[in-house]
Amino acid sequence: MTQTQQTKAIDRSWLDEAIRRIGADYNRSADTHLIRLALPRFPGIDLYLKDESSHPTGSLKHRLARSLFLYALCNAQIGPDTCVIEASSGSTAVSEAYFARMLGLRYIAVVPATTAEAKLEAIRFQGGEIHKVEDARAVYAEAERLALETGGHYLDQFTNAERATDWRGNNNIAESIFAQLAEEEHPIPAWIVCGAGTGGTSATIGRFIRYRRYATRLCVADPAASIFHRHFADPSQTVLPPDERCMIEGIGRPRVEPSFIPGVIDRMIAVADADSVGAMRALSEVIGRRVGGSTGTNIMACAQIVREMAARGESGSVVTLLCDGGDRYASTYYNDAWLAAKGLEWRAAAQDIAEFLG
Repeated sequence: MTQTQQTKAIDRSWLDEAIRRIGADYNRSADTHLIRLALPRFPGIDLYLKDESSHPTGSLKHRLARSLFLYALCNAQIGPDTCVIEASSGSTAVSEAYFARMLGLRYIAVVPATTAEAKLEAIRFQGGEIHKVEDARAVYAEAERLALETGGHYLDQFTNAERATDWRGNNNIAESIFAQLAEEEHPIPAWIVCGAGTGGTSATIGRFIRYRRYATRLCVADPAASIFHRHFADPSQTVLPPDERCMIEGIGRPRVEPSFIPGVIDRMIAVADADSVGAMRALSEVIGRRVGGSTGTNIMACAQIVREMAARGESGSVVTLLCDGGDRYASTYYNDAWLAAKGLEWRAAAQDIAEFLG
């Protein structure tokens, strides 16, 4: 055997073991729960939360991280000595650091300097390194620079999210939702509501709905200071004005990401940051545990859709995502002094959602 052949054999052996480890981890992990929320003021309409906080790394991004690693492994972009790098606002990096440690790889997260400290601690806990940038718009270029500097691989969630996940099925989040609704009164939801950070989740759900020919419609809830909903309404808008900044971590972007596929989306609803926080706080009181800000964004959009359905005399089900737990935001969204300093008047929205939830 030549040296080249031997190297290839070793690389393939490592690759097989890496994929086996990720598959074994998946087999050990149960599916996430679908929680029904009673809406006593809206008889005939059911609201469900797909609880993605129950993943091993605590958020929806666990699914994405697994898919991105498998995508890179099967494309021979990661080997036993590869330094793995990502541009992330936090949750994706937490999940990716988990998989990197599983494979014995160095991992660097390029994050905005404003990322919640609890998220940074979670990345470090999983063995990841932190590389901060002051301007959130610079994370992409800095991640690419570090990949060149280290000879590593930039996972690039914002480009690869929509292509790394099998949208036809294979127990993706959309297939899981429909399977869990099978015995409910309204097994085919009227609406599924999600946010967009990379755009990968909305692309997966929207494609799956069309592939299976369901009548379900997809709504993407987007922070007001995000380019996605503006691009959806006017494709010529591709970059957010520099003086605007979204304060809801994990969703909303200053530029239209390659993984954002507007054609699979039926509707977008823009939500003010203060309203997202208010909805998040109200929902947390109802279910007895803290949820993150992006879940509040989703709930605000659900409230609008449910009220419109009720006004038209419609019945049916609406499903949205509980994206992550709220403990990571104890010093921000759950800190009244921090919210006041940021000028976020959230209490009116909290009262509105408390009434909506009965």
